[in-house]
Amino acid sequence: MKKLLLLLALAFIPLVFANETPSATEPQNIMFENCTKLFAVNKEKLFYLTLSSLSANRFLIDEVQTSNGYVIFTVNRNKYLATIAGVDGSNSILKITPCNNIYNFPPGIVTNTFKYIDLNLNTDLKS
Repeated sequence: MKKLLLLLALAFIPLVFANETPSATEPQNIMFENCTKLFAVNKEKLFYLTLSSLSANRFLIDEVQTSNGYVIFTVNRNKYLATIAGVDGSNSILKITPCNNIYNFPPGIVTNTFKYIDLNLNTDLKS
């Protein structure tokens, strides 16, 4: 009887773990649509919030181009491009894409950056 219960328990263990969702640190296929977000803030403020977010997430900033509105940064030896574009005077778009065009990377890179910006949208920029 004990052996039968043990066999049944072992048979259901894979079913329990098969339904787990992968973590934000494991590489996954990311849809391009999930790499872009519209923010209700002007382009300049979004640029500085993006730099602040990348720094807060301890991503290595390789290159900053203020005139074109982009930042190249590195996470786990992979380079990413953060592009900031103004939609109008009060709305801007942030797009984060891998420089190698391989969209199999940890989703936390994008989601953590967006979350930090969302949390700090109402903060004042200080010089």
